[in-house]
Amino acid sequence: MEWEIVIGLETHAQLSTESKIFSSSRTAYGAMPNTQANEIDMALPGSLPVLNRGAVERAIQFGLAVGAHIAPRSIFARKNYFYPDLPKNYQISQFEIPVVQGGQIRFFVGETEKTVNLTRAHLEEDAGKSLHENFDGPHGEPSSGIDLNRAGTPLLEIVSEPEMRSAAEAVAYARSLHSLVVWLGVCDGNMQEGSFRCDANVSVRPKGQQAFGTRCEIKNLNSFRFLERAIIFEAQRQIEILEDGGTIRQETRLYDADKDETRSMRSKEDSDDYRYFPDPDLPPLVIEAEWVSKVQAAMPELPAAKRNRFETELGLTAYDAAQLTLDRAYANYFEQTARALPEGQAKLAANWVLGEVSAALNRDETSIDNIPVSAASLAKLIQRIIDGTLSNKIARDVFAAMWNGEGNGDPDAIIEAKGLKQINDTGAIGQMIDEVLAANPAIVEEYKAGKQKAFNSLVGQVMKAARGKANPAQVNELLKQKLG
Repeated sequence: MEWEIVIGLETHAQLSTESKIFSSSRTAYGAMPNTQANEIDMALPGSLPVLNRGAVERAIQFGLAVGAHIAPRSIFARKNYFYPDLPKNYQISQFEIPVVQGGQIRFFVGETEKTVNLTRAHLEEDAGKSLHENFDGPHGEPSSGIDLNRAGTPLLEIVSEPEMRSAAEAVAYARSLHSLVVWLGVCDGNMQEGSFRCDANVSVRPKGQQAFGTRCEIKNLNSFRFLERAIIFEAQRQIEILEDGGTIRQETRLYDADKDETRSMRSKEDSDDYRYFPDPDLPPLVIEAEWVSKVQAAMPELPAAKRNRFETELGLTAYDAAQLTLDRAYANYFEQTARALPEGQAKLAANWVLGEVSAALNRDETSIDNIPVSAASLAKLIQRIIDGTLSNKIARDVFAAMWNGEGNGDPDAIIEAKGLKQINDTGAIGQMIDEVLAANPAIVEEYKAGKQKAFNSLVGQVMKAARGKANPAQVNELLKQKLG
């Protein structure tokens, strides 16, 4: 039987406020346990929550960026469950009326564009953390501890519709969503620190069937690789059970990266199990149109708008524009490079940024914020290709030298110091061609017999004689003329 995978993602983005969503405690990562928790976070009797305005504004920003409806009135609810690291025995979240409703995320899977609809995005607080490993009690006995530093940290939970049909689509969606929240500045996106983590709802069904299968939720996936591996394993696990005549049990599962498998954590709760009800300590959140307009006016240019501008003003393909706008700083670097070049050369700039620049950043595991080659210097290098000073091959050598700090990053200084100017003198190139033809009569005869590879061989011999400096276009043209 042919099976179809159905995937929906619930993503928790930690909002970039300095204080928590309902208290004045700090949200800095890595502090000593329980040094960033006050009476509200610890649920001491008589303490009352106060909503963080900055968290609301970040939710509004996200909603505007995805084209969602910003609810003029939304409700906070108590989600009741009992964990040691949840001191109130409930989590303040939103249920029936979330602050952000609907919206879309557009992304590419390879070169195919796809759109996934969002169900909602709602504000909520994080729980604390239970410590089990390398933790000793007062008498040295193995114990568990509770760290409430994360309790009350502001989260925006972003829920997609179950519209993804492969692990690759889910990863592409998650990357695009990650890029957007970082672009907006509403989340730092640090997955290692837990600032951006995904829960994947996975089910399978016979291809062509409309009804959904029974879903399992895989919790707290904090890397794109783990997200992909977990979905692949879980889908295959469910298919094997169904093909063996079994049934899928709705449950919450964890992904074990060491064993590359998911394993059962607990039976999956439904909303009724959480006994949601409006939080009596928090009034409804009222967002007036003037507040939304003020937030919108302060927002940066969105990736979609910048993509469209790159296509219409600079003539880039939709795919290139999408790749260049995955990161705000990366997009700005490209645009600064392209704007410093003559009109019509944006595609060449895009090729360099997506090619050599990206390869060097990945190789050195650095970010565009720390790039050693400025946009102005890269544009100057590309200009030397345009004016014929450098071939593409030699330009790559010059770029490598610039990356390593030679010549203070000035391509002209490196070209001069290394004697790398391209040979454009047709007389000099013609003399080298004559010498190559005289030294390789057998290859010449092969070419005249119709073997195209012989021509390429002769071009290579000429470029070797010129130590790679001859203008390739001129070499090809003059060689064809001399061969008749």
